[in-house]
Amino acid sequence: MIDLSSKVPIAYIDVRVFVHATEDIDKVVKAVYNTLPTELADEIVFKRTNLKGYYRNPIILLETRIKKRDVAKAVFGKLASGLSSLDKELLNNEIRQRLNKGNLFIRLDKQSAYLNELKLRSDDPIHFRIHFRKSRLEEIMEICRKFGMLP
Repeated sequence: MIDLSSKVPIAYIDVRVFVHATEDIDKVVKAVYNTLPTELADEIVFKRTNLKGYYRNPIILLETRIKKRDVAKAVFGKLASGLSSLDKELLNNEIRQRLNKGNLFIRLDKQSAYLNELKLRSDDPIHFRIHFRKSRLEEIMEICRKFGMLP
């Protein structure tokens, strides 16, 4: 049994999103921050990298690594509480495909996040990589259940 009160089972969380030339960067930034705990927004700073697409179109990459244990725990808790029961069931069914070497990969819909809703999506999403201190499937699933990420 894992005790979540004493030790945070998450080593870090990477968040990244691509902003395409057709998108308003301010709206994408708002969407990303809507996925994070409001009270911790000042503690999470994104690095901005300018990229070029296949057709030389400008793309901006926004990314951050959340290492502070209490912040990572709060972000994971917000993700868990924000997903619908349907998305949690989908995540439960796809957990093996979404896990790799202690990392859980979650992709959220940008448009829904802008509207303050968390929905799983694989096309042009906000990417989350949650790196757990444990790497066994059963241990990670137990942690996810305790946080309410899985049913």
